Amino acid sequence: MRPGIRRFGIVALAAASVLSGAPAPAARRKAAAAPAAAPPAIAAEVLSTRSRMDDDLRTLCDEIGGRATGSRAYEAALEWGKEAFRRAKVDSVELESYDAPAKWEGVRAAASVLQPRRFPLRVVSFGNAPSTRGTLMAKLVDAGNGTRSDFDRLGTRARGAIALVRTKPMTSFDDLFAEYLAGPEMLKAAQAGGVAAVLFTSTRPRDLLYRHTITFDGTIIPLPIAQVAREDGLRLARLLERGLDLTVSLEIENQVGGPWKGKNVVAEIRGSEKPDEIVLLGAHLDSWDLGTGALDNGVNCALVVEVARAIASGPRPKRTVRFVLFTGEENGLLGSRGYVAAHEAEMDRYDAVLIHDIGDGRILGYFTDGRPDIHGSLGQALAPVSGWGAAGMNDEAILGTDNFDFLLEGVPNLIANQETARYLADYHAASDTLDKVDMAQARKNAAIAAVAVSGIANAPTRLGRRQSRAEISQVLEKSGIADQMRTYGLWADWESGRRGRR
Repeated sequence: MRPGIRRFGIVALAAASVLSGAPAPAARRKAAAAPAAAPPAIAAEVLSTRSRMDDDLRTLCDEIGGRATGSRAYEAALEWGKEAFRRAKVDSVELESYDAPAKWEGVRAAASVLQPRRFPLRVVSFGNAPSTRGTLMAKLVDAGNGTRSDFDRLGTRARGAIALVRTKPMTSFDDLFAEYLAGPEMLKAAQAGGVAAVLFTSTRPRDLLYRHTITFDGTIIPLPIAQVAREDGLRLARLLERGLDLTVSLEIENQVGGPWKGKNVVAEIRGSEKPDEIVLLGAHLDSWDLGTGALDNGVNCALVVEVARAIASGPRPKRTVRFVLFTGEENGLLGSRGYVAAHEAEMDRYDAVLIHDIGDGRILGYFTDGRPDIHGSLGQALAPVSGWGAAGMNDEAILGTDNFDFLLEGVPNLIANQETARYLADYHAASDTLDKVDMAQARKNAAIAAVAVSGIANAPTRLGRRQSRAEISQVLEKSGIADQMRTYGLWADWESGRRGRR
């Protein structure tokens, strides 16, 4: 999940109990007071002892580990996905290829202060950043908060130097959003200033390191950027403030390659009455490699497989249900973009796309991504879990996960709206490991997802119609996504028709 690529969605995640698209207050109170009824059969199946969700997640996280797209662990994760779906007894499972602009895998990073007194620095490379081609030794300069004015203030002192960028502590999703949004300007300003590399101070304390990217299209950025542990970054800033001249060494080794073919895991249960109509449930299989990708997003990959197992164990759904484990999400939503491009001719046949990508937090309902017109039909599908407080609807449109290209195609697309109190601390970090997962809540989330998917797949009518290009444009502008797309260089592809509904 890349929640920093959203503006209004961040507020919703930080205070996820606010359901902007929910019913009137009286109706909400009534729904909240409803007694918890016995779960429907599909939910009971997920919550039964037959569930393999725990074992699947343990294998994915502990045995395979962090799964950067293109790495050896990624290849192992693809095989895990195929085998897990086969055990779930779906009708078919295969790997589908897509075009990726570059291959990237972090290998090692090291840094130290050389003068006036030597001491080591803890660093990791940013995702999709180049290597330094050996050890880079240069003067360290203070680039403030990394804005264009900060780099302009350095003038010629920036040329050939390593720039230290300061940060504020991250305590909320608003802070995370600001960090993402500032990235493109920082990169452009650093390039214009002629620096040799950037040291970006971690926003999290106690030496916790995480991995982010700056671009949103999967390309390799033109400048080495490393994240330095917060305590080390603050120490460097204090030394620079005292007027000391610091010489720093930085060595980044990343495996970088050109265009290649990535793969998604795609499984299917064929519909009994309307097999040409498709309901898709997806999550992204890849993760950054510092931790083991448990919350982001292994727990939801296990959820997708478990929903497939539960549906396959019961009556065949009326519509076809497709299950996709996307890859390349962390590099810029590459897998879902490639999937939509490959299946563009069948977009009219998609009743709904449901994406789960916000860890293991309690599900409160679904983001409708700018589609208040589907409240009635979605409410009916979620009615069996309303007593669990999981039937809320939030109409915000979101750019941050694998729903995005379906949104650009006008297909009804939903994202699980989850509580995030525990998600932020471990987001993209070395601490995102299996021990952070609340498996009891994760299984209940899987039960909710199974109810939602089967409810939409078996409904007498479709969830909603496909939007026209003009209607999609209105959603993009009204939600603020259009501005985010411009910031990240995505708008030209939409405007020209290279991406999204033509």
